[in-house]
Amino acid sequence: MEATRNAMTESNLAKTGCEFFDKLTPSAFRDLTSIMFTSSYAPNITLFSEKEPVRGIYIILSGEVRLSINSSDGRRLCLSIARKGEILGLASTLSGSSYDMTAETLYPTKVAHIERRDFLNYLVRHPEVNLVVMEELSRHLTQARGQLRTVGLSATAPEKLARLLLEWSHGGQTTECGTRFRFNLTHEQIGEFIGASRETVTRTLTTFKNRQLVHFQGSMVTILSTTKLENYAHA
Repeated sequence: MEATRNAMTESNLAKTGCEFFDKLTPSAFRDLTSIMFTSSYAPNITLFSEKEPVRGIYIILSGEVRLSINSSDGRRLCLSIARKGEILGLASTLSGSSYDMTAETLYPTKVAHIERRDFLNYLVRHPEVNLVVMEELSRHLTQARGQLRTVGLSATAPEKLARLLLEWSHGGQTTECGTRFRFNLTHEQIGEFIGASRETVTRTLTTFKNRQLVHFQGSMVTILSTTKLENYAHA
């Protein structure tokens, strides 16, 4: 890991596409950059773990982070993949409780970290930012409901996996063959998102490929027929 304080300029931070940054006034944005550390991480590095004392928030500037929760017997349920512009650890930072999930980098990732005390003092100085924070928390709640719907209400593994692939394709590249996006997870890791075994994931993906719903090439996947995959997702 390589960490530096304020390694990115305000102009560079503004170009990251973070909606949270975009909603701040110029003075609030300048103040925020003065209290953040920017850090670069290799893949498979844990930013924070479930039940660890909270240290503050992390804003993803580039890369992707896998968020998960774990049971006492070692089982893991992956909640989502956080991408550029998303804020991690916000609810725990505000409440002062321990982190309620584990965050691990999937790819080379750059984040901005703000210590809890600095962030709380920042909100006191800029009370208008509290509305932006509430909107962010509401978005997190909507994501959690979506994951609960996928895992708890979807009846079959194909239905769950179809929902997951469609969700991950949002923001992907539109090509003449379909929607293309990066997909560099093992079948076991995919199973952790939908509560299924590695064997079930392998069998289901093979079915999707044979029916020409998806195409895999290296670390990229293309959804060849969104409509047909949606039929699976809403079976």
